[in-house]
Amino acid sequence: MFDILKSGGWLMVPILLCSVLVLGIVVERYWALRKSKVAPKELLGKVWHLIKQNQLDASKIKALKTENLLGQILAAGLSNSKHGREVMKDSIEEAASHVVHEMERFLSTLGTIAAITPLLGLLGTVLGMIEVFTAIMIQGTGNAGVLAGGISQALITTAAGLTVAIPALVFHRALTRRVDELLVGMEQDCIKLVDAMHNDRHVVESNKK
Repeated sequence: MFDILKSGGWLMVPILLCSVLVLGIVVERYWALRKSKVAPKELLGKVWHLIKQNQLDASKIKALKTENLLGQILAAGLSNSKHGREVMKDSIEEAASHVVHEMERFLSTLGTIAAITPLLGLLGTVLGMIEVFTAIMIQGTGNAGVLAGGISQALITTAAGLTVAIPALVFHRALTRRVDELLVGMEQDCIKLVDAMHNDRHVVESNKK
C-alpha cells in the first residue's frame, strides 16, 4: 500500500492531508450536530414551565444561554420579551445568525476539499503524462519502466483525488441537510415561544381592562 502511495508522487501528500481533514471534520460535525446537543426536544417545554411558574429570572436565562444552541436563541428572545413582539423576534433572529455560523463551521472547508482534490488528482495526471512524454523524447519508447512509472503516477493521483472528493461531497451534502433540518425545528420552537408569550400577555391585558 505504501509503495502504491509513494509511486503517486509528491501530490499524494496534500491529497492524504485532505483525507485526514475530511475524516476529522465529519466526525466532529456529526458529534457537534446531535439533536440532543443542539436542540433537545424537551427544552421548550422546560422553558415554558418556568415562565408559567414565574420562575424564569435573569440567572435561569443566563444558564439557558450556555446550555445549548437552541437555549442561546431562546435566551436572547426572553431577555427582550418585555419590549414587545417585534423586538423579541429581532433578538431571536440576531442570535440565530450566530448559531447558524456555529452550526456551519468547517462545512465550507469540507466543500472546498471536495472541489480541490479532483483537481489535485488531475494535476498529478498531467505531471505524470509530462514525465512520460519527456522520457519518450529523451530515451525513445524502449524504456518501459520509465513510461510505466509516469502512467502509474497519473492513474494513482487521479484515483486518490476522486477517492477523497466523493465522500467529502457526500458528507458535505448530508451535513448541510442536517443543519437545515435542525434550523427548521429551532425556528418552529422559537415561533411557538413568541406566540405563546405575547398571546398570553394580550389575554392578561384584556382581562385587566
